[in-house]
Amino acid sequence: MAGSEERLSQRLSHLPPTFTARAASAAALSPRDLATLREAGEIDELSRGVYRRADAEPTAHLDLLAVCTRAPHAVVCGESALSLHELIDDIPHEAHIAVPRGSHRPSISYPPTRVSQYAAGTFDFAVERFEAAPGETIPVYSPARAVVDAMRLGQAEGRSLALSALNRYLRRTGQQGVADLQRAARELGGMPAIRPAIEAVLA
Repeated sequence: MAGSEERLSQRLSHLPPTFTARAASAAALSPRDLATLREAGEIDELSRGVYRRADAEPTAHLDLLAVCTRAPHAVVCGESALSLHELIDDIPHEAHIAVPRGSHRPSISYPPTRVSQYAAGTFDFAVERFEAAPGETIPVYSPARAVVDAMRLGQAEGRSLALSALNRYLRRTGQQGVADLQRAARELGGMPAIRPAIEAVLA
């Protein structure tokens, strides 16, 4: 039995800290092997079909890592993007991700996830990589795009949050930040929403 466990641990060591059941299968780890490793405390299941090695570095972004591993073509957006960039103090109750309009819309019940569909033509605009854990990055919209999206897409109840994020962003970035916001707003068709807000904050 000890030899079997050692063999499973050896195979596990070749996988990244966060991995899918499909990746485990490619490393010759069956569903039964994964159950054995989970019972032994060597892995944790973060979401359906997404696992993390127990020896991985700790992170405050497990939910986003799990969601982005399950939906590798999605980009962190909305309140989750604003939170990652420390533009709001709120910690979202859901992971906010976007996929291109017309593409497959992932259905993720855990962690709680809100999926938005963004225009395919501008979906890849201003995507950055955020290090959610040492050596592990996830795609997220840039601070400027996240603010513009919040201003142009936010519902009435989210308006104060968007304005707060805008205010913090401009205090942090100054004139260069204004130029980046305007560039993003022109690209995304959000100039009518962003121009008066910038003027109000800078007044």
